[in-house]
Amino acid sequence: MKIKISNSVIYIFAALSGLLFGYDTGVISGAILFIQEQMHLDSWQQGWVVSSVLLGAILGAAIIGPMSDKYGRIKLILTSAVIFFVGALGSAFAPEIWSLIIFRIILGVAVGASSALIPTYLAELSPSEKRGTISSLFQLMVMSGILLAYITNYAFSDLYTGWRVMLGFAAIPAAVLLIGALVLPESPRFLVKDGRVDEARSILEHMNKHDKSAVNYELAQIKKQAEIKSGGVKELFSEFVRPALVIGFGLAIFQQIMGCNTVLYYAPTIFTDVGFGVQAALLAHIGIGVFNIIITAIAVAIMDKIDRKKMLIYGAIGMGVSLLIMSISMKFSNGSSVASIICVIALTIYIAFFSATWGPVMWVMVGEVFPLNIRGLGNSFSSVINWSANMIVSLTFPALLNYFGTGSLFIGYGIICFAAIWFVQFKVFETRNRSLEDIEAELRSYKGVEKLQKDICTQDATTKA
Repeated sequence: MKIKISNSVIYIFAALSGLLFGYDTGVISGAILFIQEQMHLDSWQQGWVVSSVLLGAILGAAIIGPMSDKYGRIKLILTSAVIFFVGALGSAFAPEIWSLIIFRIILGVAVGASSALIPTYLAELSPSEKRGTISSLFQLMVMSGILLAYITNYAFSDLYTGWRVMLGFAAIPAAVLLIGALVLPESPRFLVKDGRVDEARSILEHMNKHDKSAVNYELAQIKKQAEIKSGGVKELFSEFVRPALVIGFGLAIFQQIMGCNTVLYYAPTIFTDVGFGVQAALLAHIGIGVFNIIITAIAVAIMDKIDRKKMLIYGAIGMGVSLLIMSISMKFSNGSSVASIICVIALTIYIAFFSATWGPVMWVMVGEVFPLNIRGLGNSFSSVINWSANMIVSLTFPALLNYFGTGSLFIGYGIICFAAIWFVQFKVFETRNRSLEDIEAELRSYKGVEKLQKDICTQDATTKA
């Protein structure tokens, strides 16, 4: 099997699902301002329009993700592209709220499938010394999609039915993804499990720039792990997988209950609450999006130079402090332009810390920690947990915002950020510069499990020293 495209093109096309992921979850932040007015939505209906894509994401991650262990990564990426296309056009032409919700659920199926498939696919294609950088391209594309959504929101905000264009625009990158996925190579890990070793070798040679020794070593490791029979739910919850499961479960929940996506979804609403007009709020949103792209690009560049745990801890500190400052400024924003500016700056810094740390690192680590024979299942489980937490937070946010007010609500999210520091410090083990097979081999030995826990303690002691 001869691959005719460069590694860079492969990584970019594979990560393109992230752009759709970001666009379809971010575009609603501006569109909801117009949908709410035209369809006369109350706070709970508003929450359902926003959160319906998340319900679909739970279904997509739970159903399509595990199928990748049986049918391969590429076939399901193609399937996701088709679902993206159908969901985007359906949302654009929805005549009333319930059909809009149904098509956004369909769209969410593709979003959830991508979140389970792409981090795994990128991790399995990339060399261990570059895996963090390459896997985090997914998050860079997510933030690029969010920026594209912000620009689209602003560009069509003067049209009465502009929200339909905002939602339907996603069909264009969906079509590009569908074409691009046709030329992507299959995961060499899946090919070895499927008995297609020669194809796997050819792909590994291409991805490792024909370094024969690196290819032979990696292929030998993959063959050893592939001999283990595919596992199911029982193995996912077995003792040796437990450290990986705790990481997947914990990071997935904390990433959401820190309030990150409520800020991304409802930022224009937050801006209008502190005194901005609708147009000014959407324009400020674009500025935040540009800043986030820069920050995420920096994170991609340094992903394999800084330990994953350090990035998560420093990110949680920055996010927590930013939220507390934002909350205080919101309490004094009435009639105060200075307080409003401080609020916007704090919100921007908060999203920047998320974009540089918890945004990419969570997906990178979920793609790394699970054993090959249940990797699709493990990633899907983590994605289901992540999207479930996302849906609960997003669905309840408008009602909580009405009850507590913007100032008090974000204090709670800030406290959760500081709780996440404890979790990372004591429950997460380091994966940087380790091959997927090395991580799995350590998990599969009882002593390995003990060693992982000792590694956590050792890393903690070193950090404190």
